Amino acid sequence: MNTWIKNGFSISTNKDYLDIDAIHKFLSEEAYWALGRPKETIKKSIDNTTLCFGVYKGDVSKGDVEQVGFARVVSDLTIFAYLADVFIVPEYRKLGLSKWLMEVITNHPDLQNVRRFMLVTNDAHTLYSQFGFKAIDHPERFMEKFRG
Repeated sequence: MNTWIKNGFSISTNKDYLDIDAIHKFLSEEAYWALGRPKETIKKSIDNTTLCFGVYKGDVSKGDVEQVGFARVVSDLTIFAYLADVFIVPEYRKLGLSKWLMEVITNHPDLQNVRRFMLVTNDAHTLYSQFGFKAIDHPERFMEKFRG
């Protein structure tokens, strides 16, 4: 588990620090991709995710912090990784936290040799392209089984 500290904020991969209530509130009430998602589903997705990144106001290792962001990476740490549920709460946007979060994620030592790193976004292409993400070269090769 790692922790990064910068400008009065911290990012940690320690799942024990995550505020499940805050994550659930944002995802189920504000995130277009997760509206109405039950808390139990969010908790199970976190429990079964390889790397979770919590973003906090304050030094998370000292306690008394507020969770202001989150992301998770589902991966085998070798061939495939999928970035999901990325957010910074509205009150803390425009402070560079999303860029810092992406720097931490893309530079994480366990993800350096992953062959294919994917994500899906409706509106954050500019952010993700700064970190090497691009449109899929051959979308006709990709398929999905979606259960709304």
